[in-house]
Amino acid sequence: MVASGPDDAPATRLAGEAMRQIEAHGPSPEPRAYEVWFTHLAGRNRPLSRALTAELTETPRLEPAAIDRLYDQYLSPNRMAAHAEKASLGVLTEIDSVMGTLDDALGSTTRYGDRLQEISKDLAPGVDLELIRNAVSRLVAATRETASANRALESRLKETRGEVQDLRQALESIRTENLTDPLTTLANRKHLDATLIQAIDHAALSGEPLALLMIDVDKFKDFNDNWGHLTGDQVLRLVAMSIKGAVRPTDTAARFGGEEFAVVLPQSSLKSGEIVAERIRQTVMGRELVKRSTGEALGRITVSIGVASFMTGDNAMMLIERADKCLLHAKRSGRNKTVCEDETVEAFSDVA
Repeated sequence: MVASGPDDAPATRLAGEAMRQIEAHGPSPEPRAYEVWFTHLAGRNRPLSRALTAELTETPRLEPAAIDRLYDQYLSPNRMAAHAEKASLGVLTEIDSVMGTLDDALGSTTRYGDRLQEISKDLAPGVDLELIRNAVSRLVAATRETASANRALESRLKETRGEVQDLRQALESIRTENLTDPLTTLANRKHLDATLIQAIDHAALSGEPLALLMIDVDKFKDFNDNWGHLTGDQVLRLVAMSIKGAVRPTDTAARFGGEEFAVVLPQSSLKSGEIVAERIRQTVMGRELVKRSTGEALGRITVSIGVASFMTGDNAMMLIERADKCLLHAKRSGRNKTVCEDETVEAFSDVA
């Protein structure tokens, strides 16, 4: 947003030029497109300007996917977190490599000592070659000194290995926390966005189906108003638990925000997505909620679910929007329903 003040005139000119560039080069005037063009024209981000110029060299028309790439890489507030995530994964990989090296070193030292012990046993006292016996004696003495030094080294390496293992566990714990919603222990929005982009890329390349569920707790605000936020949190945990129990290890269940959840279903058709959605809906509906502090029965809760499947040319935003429209249709047609996008083609114009 451009602040009001004495410098409004230049900002207004830039805003107008940004809209003209969007009309000339695309895509539609979405907030992301406007921010990319405005920042470029203002000269505030040279890496962005270079990347945008490179895109225009390839084609005079910018697709939404190109704007998404530019925004995510150069303007998104989450980009530093993404770099940190990438760095932490690199550190974990390096730690694994170091630990492997330590294991090899410990094993090599042990094997060396065992082998020398075997050789000393093979050289029986009856061998009458004095020169060989003297050489072997010196070798054994040197080996004993080396073995003593190696034992000290092994002890130190074991300590180091333990420290490295503790560091790895700490980093893994931090990384997990960074990708998890603390209330429900499902994946958070950041993890969902990254997973969905990867799943769409894979579906586009492999031709495999992909389904997305958008889930919303019915009348959650009324429930919160009547029973309080702590009980509302209990509702969200119950729904999260129901979702976890209904999906596969290869699926990604996430808290989308507030009382809304999402599930990414790789290698799943629209029909398969509907089956999973119904399993979730019926599980939630079948659980009676009890207030922990008093044991009072609070009745049952329900969810509405929208189901969409990947289509060629989709990006993450497009797939989410279609699933969300199905969800909205489920809410408007009575709640506690699962609606698939093939059922709502005629209804889309009504809910847009």
